Amino acid sequence: MAVDTLRFATAGSVDDGKSTLVGRLLHDSKSILTDQLEAVERASLNRGQEGPDLALLTDGLRAEREQGITIDVAYRYFATPTRRFILADTPGHVQYTRNMVTGASTAELAVVLIDARNGVVEQTRRHAAVAALLRVPHVVLAVNKMDLVGYEEKDFRRIVEDFAGHAGELGLPDFTPIPVSALVGDNVVERSAHMDWYRGPSLLDFLESVPVGTEAADAPARFPVQYVIRHGELRYYAGQLASGSLRVGDRVTVHPSGANSEITGIDVLGAEAEVAYAPQSIAVRLADRLDISRGDMLTTGVGAPALTQEVRAAVCHLADRPLRVGDRVLVRHTTRTVKAIVKDLGGVSELGANDLGRIGLRTAEPLALDDYAVSRRTGAFLVIDPADGATLTAGMVEL
Repeated sequence: MAVDTLRFATAGSVDDGKSTLVGRLLHDSKSILTDQLEAVERASLNRGQEGPDLALLTDGLRAEREQGITIDVAYRYFATPTRRFILADTPGHVQYTRNMVTGASTAELAVVLIDARNGVVEQTRRHAAVAALLRVPHVVLAVNKMDLVGYEEKDFRRIVEDFAGHAGELGLPDFTPIPVSALVGDNVVERSAHMDWYRGPSLLDFLESVPVGTEAADAPARFPVQYVIRHGELRYYAGQLASGSLRVGDRVTVHPSGANSEITGIDVLGAEAEVAYAPQSIAVRLADRLDISRGDMLTTGVGAPALTQEVRAAVCHLADRPLRVGDRVLVRHTTRTVKAIVKDLGGVSELGANDLGRIGLRTAEPLALDDYAVSRRTGAFLVIDPADGATLTAGMVEL
């Protein structure tokens, strides 16, 4: 049986215990090397602590260790017999919202951490808003430090009810609440013996069982061409299948030209295949010699993308330099990059770093766009500074 991979991100307000939660997850799932654990134990002893400070397993930058906060996105890789995991550990401070957007943009699940003593705070609402904006398919509400409120069910239920109200306002999909104590280890990897009122899974149990990869497989076929390979008289169109599936014999439409042809062959890892599924990297052969180049997109069947030069989107501004109406920029969508101008910013004069907002763009050439709610791959784009190639803004298409 093949072992699949779950990409997930963590987010929590300052001092909610996120680094300790991640450290506990890695430690109790036996995903820490012996020398790493020994180094943490020595560092903890030097600080006068009896046991290992599991937060030190994740706060890798010197500034993070000195300030006791998470600053940058850190990717951790671990595995259990059931599944492989790619964890994006994101910062909690408001000034690092753009880092959370970066970490959560490719995640299939987000763990939003709350301190049971403080309940839902402003940063919790912001993290929920980012998860909703990015359409993260699954959200876990981890109510941490349950040991400091006596493992009381009423405290847990009150926080869940409060969060549910905000989630409903944001249009956030259903979330899974789990009461945990990262410091003690309750309900992180092992089920807690202190909360017999809780019948649900531990955090790791849920991470191991949540469905993955369903969005890309179920979505309409989208194949952005990354490279054209010429082999004698044959042409192969290579790239990563962004969503859906392609089969030999499928009729395809090329965007933006609108030309049509039929798939006569599919290569996957250098071997002939009858069918390919997202997110495989493939090379496709067509029955006709068409003018196809990098940036074009092949699609099949119904549900064609919108071919447009007017782009409206929700955005998070990532750069320190502001974005203003009238700015001339580049828009990078899948493998296609086009010139554009900023037409409006949802009623504000400019967007600064970490701002969430709305944008209207006019592109020099048409883009084949999907609504971000339908496809996170073909409904997303980046706004680029044409002067130095710096990434300015991340956008989520709204059709």
